Amino acid sequence: MKETDREAVATAVQRVAGMLQRPDQLDKVEQYRRREARKKASVEARLKAAIQSQLDGVRTGLSQLHNALNDVKDIQQSLADVSKDWRQSINTIESLKDVKDAVVQHSQLAAAVENLKNIFSVPEIVRETQDLIEQGALLQAHRKLMDLECSRDGLMYEQYRMDSGNTRDMTLIHGYFGSTQGLSDELAKQLWMVLQRSLVTVRRDPTLLVSVVRIIEREEKIDRRILDRKKQTGFVPPGRPKNWKEKMFTILERTVTTRIEGTQADTRESDKMWLVRHLEIIRKYVLDDLIVAKNLMVQCFPPHYEIFKNLLNMYHQALSTRMQELASEDLEANEIVSLLTWVLNTYTSTEMMRNTELAPEVDVGTLEPLLSAHVVSELLDTYMSTLTSNIIAWLRKALETDKKDWVKDTEPEADQDGYYQTTLPAIVFQMFEQNLQVAAQISEDLKTKVLVLCLQQMNSFLSRYKDEAQLYKEEHLRNRQHPHCYVQYMIAIINNCQTFKESIVSLKRKYLKNEVEEGVSLSQPSMDGILDAIAKEGCSGLLEEVFLDLEQHLNELMTKKWLLGSNAVDIICVTVEDYFNDFAKIKKPYKKRMTAEAHRRVVVEYLRAVMQKRISFRSPEERKEGAEKMVREAEQLRFLFRKLASGFGEDVDGYCDTIVAVAEVIKLTDPSLLYLEVSTLVSKYPDIRDDHIGALLAVRGDASRDMKQTIMETLEQGPAQASPSYVPLFKDIVVPSLNVAKLLK
Repeated sequence: MKETDREAVATAVQRVAGMLQRPDQLDKVEQYRRREARKKASVEARLKAAIQSQLDGVRTGLSQLHNALNDVKDIQQSLADVSKDWRQSINTIESLKDVKDAVVQHSQLAAAVENLKNIFSVPEIVRETQDLIEQGALLQAHRKLMDLECSRDGLMYEQYRMDSGNTRDMTLIHGYFGSTQGLSDELAKQLWMVLQRSLVTVRRDPTLLVSVVRIIEREEKIDRRILDRKKQTGFVPPGRPKNWKEKMFTILERTVTTRIEGTQADTRESDKMWLVRHLEIIRKYVLDDLIVAKNLMVQCFPPHYEIFKNLLNMYHQALSTRMQELASEDLEANEIVSLLTWVLNTYTSTEMMRNTELAPEVDVGTLEPLLSAHVVSELLDTYMSTLTSNIIAWLRKALETDKKDWVKDTEPEADQDGYYQTTLPAIVFQMFEQNLQVAAQISEDLKTKVLVLCLQQMNSFLSRYKDEAQLYKEEHLRNRQHPHCYVQYMIAIINNCQTFKESIVSLKRKYLKNEVEEGVSLSQPSMDGILDAIAKEGCSGLLEEVFLDLEQHLNELMTKKWLLGSNAVDIICVTVEDYFNDFAKIKKPYKKRMTAEAHRRVVVEYLRAVMQKRISFRSPEERKEGAEKMVREAEQLRFLFRKLASGFGEDVDGYCDTIVAVAEVIKLTDPSLLYLEVSTLVSKYPDIRDDHIGALLAVRGDASRDMKQTIMETLEQGPAQASPSYVPLFKDIVVPSLNVAKLLK
């Protein structure tokens, strides 16, 4: 207490010190004292009230404990009295055993009397029940059956109560009512027949289906009552529980399975479209059945049966089982597509489970997949493997068919723009389109895989196409009379390359998503390269054909015959123009390149004629005449190729300018300016070599030894740099072997 007092005094001192920190607060000491006195009085009042409340509670608790003690004593006294009375009544209870037995016997006799009428009329009730079952009066038949079973079960229960070990009497009763079980089985058979045809019955005679459900519901109630009594007495009548509700769902499930399996009307041997037909019949049957179940059957069953939900699960499970069976068969590629399209798309589409007539009871999102992911993956792998083999075979067959057309005596067909073509690109890409459309029906992923496969096989196919086109060209060169329409079909092969390019781009644009385009487009450059190579080889072959016909006339250039008035260039121009009338059937990108190459090769052959030193001019007059003839012929060639290149928008004069430049060197009358003219020529055409200059000077025929030596030494100091756009003309021209020493002599 002393410690508490000290703490209280210390707290008070601290509080007072807090109140009297300034001199002006001394005037309020009395006010502070009165306020603290009021607070103290208030706290003491609350403390007294709390203590008083606690004391009242303790007083009440003690009073209740005292009363409880008295009650316990009274109960003890009452229990003692009951125990005393019970001991005294034991003998009295034992003396009432005879009365108890009499009561049991009376109960059994009362049950017998109650069922006496039924007992004697059992045979008659059995016959009536049998007749009612045969007539289809199922409710009335069941009522009589219930009466028979009630009589039998009542007698057997009383016998069980009196003497459960007396099997002889139990057997006697059971034997007397033996026909009852047969009637029950016969009635059940009729019920199951109605349930098997429930989808038909509910439309024609819904009352019959309702009667069946009522009978099953009655039996369920009896089963529940008997099972409850079994817990109390241990007695169960024969044939119970019947579990007809459970059997009903088993019958419905078996019916659904049979209905699904029975829709296959054809086999692969009898009809190639057997699976498509089978799946379509399933779709129609299932949809119709579920609509009937939703709109009509639910009205014939109690809500707690959830008949539509159960039927939906039965159909789904039966379909899953059937799809598994079909997937395990050795299906062809088109059959795999039909199955997967149906399973992955049709089943969950508005044509089936998303049909508006099934909403909202059917939620597609809650349905399990008909086929597991593993089975779907195996089917897709099989499909891709089969498709790969098929595409390879189809492409090989298409190429063989196209090759047969190449040797025909009739020209190939032309497209709407007049360009020659064969049917190969159309056949190939029609096949690709069909397979991609089929794959798109299954999934986007499969569509992409099929597109990649098509492009891969296209790459291999183009390599074979290139080899076959090369063999075609080589075979023709061995015998130029065969095939008759070689030029036209080679043009068609070249045009096919452009068609292939456009078709590949179109196919990818149509079937490829942007996010995966980069990975797939890697194959495009290689295919473009192969196609360009095929077209280049084709154009080269056609130009080879042209120059084989020009060979004789090209050999006349820069000869004495030429100088005296040969019309070789006229014939060359006519021949080239004639060929290019056929080449007009070549599509523009390749025709443009081909025209430029023909122009270059004609000029190169002209220059080659100069460099082969077929003529050596002996006088200024001859040099002038020859040079002027070269300029005129250059203009002829320029005019020809301008005409052939019209519409391409390119400058085609550069090649012919080379002939003019060479003619200027030959035409020069002042030998002292020859060095300057040759230097100009070399600067314009950096690929010109010293042997070319030597040959040119030899053709001119008047260059001195010192002049030749000076020009050669100058050329050896270093060639001029070529511009990026310069197309070499001289590098492919070989000068007949004649060393520089001879030229100098």
